[in-house]
Amino acid sequence: MPNRRRSFEAGHKRKYLVVIDDTDECDRAVFWAAKRAGRTGSQIVMLRVIDTSERSQQWLGVADIMKAEAMEEANAALTKYAARAKQIAEINPDRVIREGDIAEEILKLIEDDADIGILVLAAGTGKEGPGPLVSNLAKTGGQFPIPVAIVPGHLADDDLEAMA
Repeated sequence: MPNRRRSFEAGHKRKYLVVIDDTDECDRAVFWAAKRAGRTGSQIVMLRVIDTSERSQQWLGVADIMKAEAMEEANAALTKYAARAKQIAEINPDRVIREGDIAEEILKLIEDDADIGILVLAAGTGKEGPGPLVSNLAKTGGQFPIPVAIVPGHLADDDLEAMA
């Protein structure tokens, strides 16, 4: 049984969890979450997961360089989207970088932070579908510990603002 959400208890604040990746639609999730958080007095947690599955123990020096580069890229992406959230709604998001499988790390973060109440994802607009994370959650959503908001990747700022 998942930890009880605590976002409305004294000393707590509801948080929207946004997964930061390199897709074009990621900005849509950040925009909607920032607008919504700004209007509801909530906070945003931005998560960037570094995939470590391709590292070989045999090449530790190379693996260390790859990890350092991945951390640099993760920090740059988080800095970019944190600035965007601040521009949209005067919010300074919490920033989290984790290593591992993205789905597992999302669940672990939700388990670790009882203030996270909604996961915000953006659906891709390409022929390949909404994206692997959205597709996977569509199959297992009934078992997920918190609500998931899926923001259509094709919506403009004005559309998203009206819905936030």
